[in-house]
Amino acid sequence: MVPTVCAEPYNPDEDDDDDSELKIVHPKTDQQRCRLQEACKDILLFKTLEKEQFSEVLDAMFEVLVKPNEHIIDQGDDGDNFYVIERGVYDIQVEKDGVSRCVGKYDNKGSFGELALMYNTPRAATIIAVQPGALWALDRETFHRLIVKNNAKKRKMYEAFIECVPLLKSLELSERMKMVDVLGAKTFKDGEQIIKQGDAADCFYIVESGVVKIMIKRKAKAGRPRSEDEDEDEEVEVEVSRCVRGQYFGELALVTNKPRAASVYAVGGTKCLVIDVQAFERLLGPCKEIMKRNIALYHEQLVALFGSSEDLKR
Repeated sequence: MVPTVCAEPYNPDEDDDDDSELKIVHPKTDQQRCRLQEACKDILLFKTLEKEQFSEVLDAMFEVLVKPNEHIIDQGDDGDNFYVIERGVYDIQVEKDGVSRCVGKYDNKGSFGELALMYNTPRAATIIAVQPGALWALDRETFHRLIVKNNAKKRKMYEAFIECVPLLKSLELSERMKMVDVLGAKTFKDGEQIIKQGDAADCFYIVESGVVKIMIKRKAKAGRPRSEDEDEDEEVEVEVSRCVRGQYFGELALVTNKPRAASVYAVGGTKCLVIDVQAFERLLGPCKEIMKRNIALYHEQLVALFGSSEDLKR
């Protein structure tokens, strides 16, 4: 299909309410649009877009079919597109001192390529398809006009809050602002489960409003006295701590590369800012020592409650 292309360069100083700018539209079948919506539903960069903005992003995206060993982007190149993965496995390679090494991979989900577009910098890594796959791409101009403009509004909303999060004090101002750019927001109802113990970790949370309680599942006999008719293998959840505005959770599994060690539930209506695992690794490196010290406190809490900290060793 031949796309309808009617784009103008994005000027961030233009009036935010100017809707007269022409748009890029890549026609799609109903099936393609359904597949695209499914691929994009968990992309944090899209989470704070208005419904009409998100629809415009979907209109502008186009399908890219890739072959094994195909380079999607190359380190050092200028940024052209932002990519969302529909299917396929992709290696992330970084060259340093003339040596290229694989530093991670995307496995049938996720997105990449936003940094070069956001900050007008060269590509920071090379992305190579390991197997046949499919991507959805968003051109630079539309990304600037919708995503970067939306992030400017998001910065105004969250920069003061981010400045007050104790964990992030060790970051430079520019690093904190990059954090704002990749934040998503999620709201949870009273009692809603946010994290499930034993699940794989895919993101990190900061409480913006409300309260969450952290619960660890233990055998009944280890957590409290057991009645005669109670199964000794029955498991119960025991509350170990709570987090309020400005506090964070979900980092343990990301730092230790292990499954979630606890479940987390909303206490009343709660809103959390969410950072996916790729952004966590890229932006929160300077905070990891603080996180590790806090993990030691978790061990102490578990020892005090259960006589051991075995849950953190799984």
